[in-house]
Amino acid sequence: MSITLAILIALLLDAWLGEPRRLHPLVGFGKLANFTEQQFYADSRLHGLLAVLLLVAPFVLLIAFFTHTPWYFAVDLLTLYLAIGWNSLGKHARQVKSALLAGDLQTARQQVGMIVSRDTTGMDHIDVTRGTIESVLENGNDAIFGVIFWFIIAGAPGAVAYRIVNTLDAMWGYRTDRYRHFGWAAARLDDCLNFIPARLTALSYALTGSARNAFSCWRMQGTVWKSPNAGPVMAAGAGSLHISLGGPARYQDRLESRPILGNGPAPNANNIDHALGLITRSLALWLLVLCLGEWLAQHAASS
Repeated sequence: MSITLAILIALLLDAWLGEPRRLHPLVGFGKLANFTEQQFYADSRLHGLLAVLLLVAPFVLLIAFFTHTPWYFAVDLLTLYLAIGWNSLGKHARQVKSALLAGDLQTARQQVGMIVSRDTTGMDHIDVTRGTIESVLENGNDAIFGVIFWFIIAGAPGAVAYRIVNTLDAMWGYRTDRYRHFGWAAARLDDCLNFIPARLTALSYALTGSARNAFSCWRMQGTVWKSPNAGPVMAAGAGSLHISLGGPARYQDRLESRPILGNGPAPNANNIDHALGLITRSLALWLLVLCLGEWLAQHAASS
């Protein structure tokens, strides 16, 4: 079957079933990564690189083996379904929105704390909303479009490698005293794997929203963010939605001054759904382009 059909079925499975309620592979992998960190940790880039290779290589080789069996298509579907986080991203974001609309700021803080790494205790309504939309836009790339891109490029092994590296970056890719060297390999590898997907995601956000404003924000603001890939994605998304993101945010015991992304007003709770809608329209665009590409390839092959 075609790549487009595999992606469409995986997306439908994710929308229908959501994440497995028990024994989710990424949850188990997180525990394995913590164990590996305990065994391999040292304030050394080499130790961090070896830990990444030890965690990535066996799973990629295992999936590669199964993709050469008669049931390869089932392996592709299952892998892609488990790697994509479209349903869970929308679920978490809408829980924040519901709490905000109900005026329950404490619950909203708790809910946004599940999808952001910053300190949520002192957040007001705008901070919670801003953090939620930033997470939606960035994870649209990390949990959806990046996975799809590497599935297109390298099949199920590519999707697995990308998702594992992305998870390790989320766990170790911090510029703290503990992870500055140990997490270097995970962070840099994630930057490399995300370079093209992030820009395709930014392009998709621009084309499915306010394109002129999105391209302007991407060009002017995309390079000022601390992450070379999250910057273009969030700048284009904020511009496309005509809202402002970024600004000061507290991480653990320090207040970080972040650039402003976008050029509109501060977001409100309804903009959370607008951001999720941007992802849905971008997915439709990707599927349309993939269908057209496969049709043109088949037409060229038959002529």
